[in-house]
Amino acid sequence: MALQPISEWLDTSKTSLYISILAIAFNPTAWNIVAQNEYRNKTITRIFGGNARRGCYFLALMIFSFGMLRDHLFQRALAEQPKISILPKEYATTVPAVLFIVGQTFVITSTWALGITGTFLGDYFGILMDHRVEGFPFNVLRDPMYVGSTLCFAAGALWYERPAGLLITFYVYIIYIIALRFEGPFTDMIYSKRAAANGSAAKTD
Repeated sequence: MALQPISEWLDTSKTSLYISILAIAFNPTAWNIVAQNEYRNKTITRIFGGNARRGCYFLALMIFSFGMLRDHLFQRALAEQPKISILPKEYATTVPAVLFIVGQTFVITSTWALGITGTFLGDYFGILMDHRVEGFPFNVLRDPMYVGSTLCFAAGALWYERPAGLLITFYVYIIYIIALRFEGPFTDMIYSKRAAANGSAAKTD
């Protein structure tokens, strides 16, 4: 793709662009806030009569549903952006297809390895995993689900030949990095507390 004025590949007049950007930022931000509140106050658990697992499943459904909505809004935004050839014709479908397959592989195998509660913030509900998952894809990437999701955004931008989509993909990557700066240390703290508690219990025994 030859270098062109930004106005030729990014239409900032489209409301769908801003709605998509807001949705992308909303998801990880909202779920981090909700999950940390759940850890401290058990709000969702109390709503479900003290059943933490049902509360976690409810949050999982919400996260999945809003993720689908986010993807739909992203596609709507792409549809209203200028279409410009990005890759050479012989790679125009192959590259995005490969990116999508790799991205979905990371997302699906991450979910399979972690399970529903492990994937959807079950540790904030007190549903902790017995040990750290170290098999594929976690032996390849530290955060395969976020990486996989980012690759799928890039695949969509390339498939539909929307350069604006690549800019949104970079924005997605930045949002995920910010989210991980909050999510990672908080999750580590939860497991550190459990390890300390188990250590104290072992000494007492």
